[in-house]
Amino acid sequence: MTLIVPHSRRVSWFGPRVGGGHNGPVSSRQRKRRGNQDRILFSPRAVDVATEAVGEIGGDEVGEHIGVSAPVGQDGSGHVAIHRFRSTAPGYRGWEWVVVLAAVPGSEEITVNEVTLQAGRKATLAPEWVPYEDRVRPGDLGPGDRLPPRPDDERLVPWAELKDGAGFIRNPRGQRTLSETGLSQALTRWRKGKFGPTSEYAQAAAMSCRTCAFYLPFDSVDTHFGACANEFAADGRVVHESYGCGAHSDTKEESLSASQRDYGAFDDGL
Repeated sequence: MTLIVPHSRRVSWFGPRVGGGHNGPVSSRQRKRRGNQDRILFSPRAVDVATEAVGEIGGDEVGEHIGVSAPVGQDGSGHVAIHRFRSTAPGYRGWEWVVVLAAVPGSEEITVNEVTLQAGRKATLAPEWVPYEDRVRPGDLGPGDRLPPRPDDERLVPWAELKDGAGFIRNPRGQRTLSETGLSQALTRWRKGKFGPTSEYAQAAAMSCRTCAFYLPFDSVDTHFGACANEFAADGRVVHESYGCGAHSDTKEESLSASQRDYGAFDDGL
């Protein structure tokens, strides 16, 4: 019987049911018998059985036999060996075909329990699945592209559902309006972004936008955000009032006397 599990490249082939295990102490005779069975499962004949089984499933995508081992934690009741083969399947670099063999206690017959294709230690793995609706990222939109909002976009609500403007005037010409959630998400992005109070520029600035003539607050209500109107700074960007840069409107020109100026020789390398 062949079992194919979708999306995992896992294929199983089950032979006769294995039984005869026990939970009691293992006698010397049983240990000897088990040793014989282990030799059977690790023998060239076992390799041939595993090769035939994996060939029926993997065909030309099966490479050379690369090893055999016992399952981790196998105790006296186990009679199993794991044979591994290199995979040559396109797109599955570093993967391995795994064939699980077993031998029923007291029998020299080798049973094929399972054949699977598994990722090796250095296997190439597919990236984490991202739903199609989440694949467009900020900055991906280009000229002529269209990105309609989702039907359930939580950033937009009918005007009747807007309870609190939070100090921000909404666009009265929109059929819907920015929701409280949408505004909150935007404020968080702006606050944590490159024009927020914790950015590198803000930390190095002597003065903040709050007292800068180039800072245009959004409204008479203090929302702590506005736009920069300085073409040499964050021109046209949304900035936090605690943001700052070296182009503040009250920045003073440094005055140095002629004696303080250090004019040294200059060599431009030409």
